[in-house]
Amino acid sequence: MARELSRAGAKLILTARRAEILDSLAEETGGEAVRADLSDRADLDRLCERLGEVDVLVANAGVGDGGDIMDMQVAQIDEVIDVNLRAPIVMATCFAQSHSEVGRTGQIVMIGSLSGIVAIPNSRLYNATKFGLRGYSHALRLDLEEHNIGVTYVAPGFIRDVGIYADMGMEMPPFVRTKSAADVADAVVKAIEKNPAEIFVSPAELRASATLGGISPRLSAVFQRRMGTREMVERRDQG
Repeated sequence: MARELSRAGAKLILTARRAEILDSLAEETGGEAVRADLSDRADLDRLCERLGEVDVLVANAGVGDGGDIMDMQVAQIDEVIDVNLRAPIVMATCFAQSHSEVGRTGQIVMIGSLSGIVAIPNSRLYNATKFGLRGYSHALRLDLEEHNIGVTYVAPGFIRDVGIYADMGMEMPPFVRTKSAADVADAVVKAIEKNPAEIFVSPAELRASATLGGISPRLSAVFQRRMGTREMVERRDQG
């Protein structure tokens, strides 16, 4: 996303936790690196102070919550909610307020997931936060329309080459098609230029199955058992 936006002429302020990767990307794209942990409220406040300077906010950070619920600790719950849901809500609020005060337009892009539509095993907090982010994004879009600030929710499916599945060397079943990070980047550019309410970055059949699963959780559970989703997620969590 950073590379594509840089090629399109954007001046970037990049933020992440891993300084070595962040600094390298900032050098490559000519952007400014700001190391921050979104679960740290002081860091989040620091970022919010910069939001009046930018035209576009892309909220992309996210953490998972895999594992047995019987082993889950409250600190893990807090971290997932803070990073996946609280931080983008706080930043979007600060962005909207700083822009509306001076009559400035802008665009908010929320990077969500198909997990914001359909639940899968061992992903309850990730599902909860992405469900919440999707609902918040659509409601925020309605609220900010009169202020000429756009909001788009981008929902990727399985992404190859980068991300948790690629990091762990996992391969999707042959019948599960994937998308690339470049496809997500293209969706972000489209969100900024066109301001659609929602963009899906997934094959049509995966989007259809997620939508159906959202309508009928019982049918989704039957389908996922037959597909072996729980076993696939458990392999992911075990690395």
